[in-house]
Amino acid sequence: MAAVDRFYLLYREISRSCNSYIEALAIVGAWYTVRKCVSLAFDTYSMLRLHLIPKLGGEVDLVKQYGKWAVVTGSTSGIGKAYAEELAKRRVNIILISRNKEKLEAVSRSISETYKVETDFIVADFSKGREPYAAIKKALKDREIGILVNNVGMFYPYPDYFTNVSEDVLWDMININIASANMMTHIVLPGMVEKKKGAIVNVSSASCCQPTPMLTIYGASKTYLDYFSRALHYEYASKGIFVQSLTPFIIVTKMAECGSSVSRRSFFFPSAEEYVRHAISTLGLSTRTTGYWKHAIKFTLGEHLPEWIWAWFAMYFCRTVRKEALTRKMK
Repeated sequence: MAAVDRFYLLYREISRSCNSYIEALAIVGAWYTVRKCVSLAFDTYSMLRLHLIPKLGGEVDLVKQYGKWAVVTGSTSGIGKAYAEELAKRRVNIILISRNKEKLEAVSRSISETYKVETDFIVADFSKGREPYAAIKKALKDREIGILVNNVGMFYPYPDYFTNVSEDVLWDMININIASANMMTHIVLPGMVEKKKGAIVNVSSASCCQPTPMLTIYGASKTYLDYFSRALHYEYASKGIFVQSLTPFIIVTKMAECGSSVSRRSFFFPSAEEYVRHAISTLGLSTRTTGYWKHAIKFTLGEHLPEWIWAWFAMYFCRTVRKEALTRKMK
């Protein structure tokens, strides 16, 4: 009996000394829960504000807000072509820039006839380093450029290990994915600053969310674009310039043809046209967005994942796509 009493007294003393720690842990737990609830509520509001509320109101007059002309790079297919068409629907005149003259002529003619706007095009190969920009600068001189869409980009033939990527692909990735956005912005931005209005849209990628192995150079180039966009907005917002970083996940375009699992439209893999219909409604509202509500859910989850989990999933997915692409190549 005495042993029981001693145990009870010991238990009571330990409980009394631990009460303060238990209360502290309860406070920390409550604070963490409240913080997560507030964060979730804020993210939900942001998603509604970006992807639902704009659709309930009327379309923004982009010509009045930014200017008469838009320049779109990489505009003969995929996101670039879809963005050019969506801008034309809103009465913005379009200047297309790409490397294939025949495709440029066809897209330019189609947009002009369909949407009754003025169109023009410039033939330029952005993989040629500094070479194309003198001609582009001359062609854009005296144009009232209100919107610049830096969409041109390149991808690997399929996800691969860094040492397997050729030097030519490495240089092309730098020139096309990074240098083009810098130089096009440098050409167009002074005119926007002079008018005190304008918008620059840089098409980055969700691969900038976390380090993405087997897409190392591509992901790094898109991370550069994301950083460039956000910093540039802080520099020029006071001068009336809006800079947006678009960070989509996979979209069904030619760039996604390396694997059958990512080349078919599905719930999370929209067509370029569907994606751009959503993305353009975020222009002027968010400086950094996936542009598409389904992708916004994935991006939010991706940002909160531990880096090693994101990297593991990325490696698994990229290895699967690589294996499929190599199998097709062997046939």
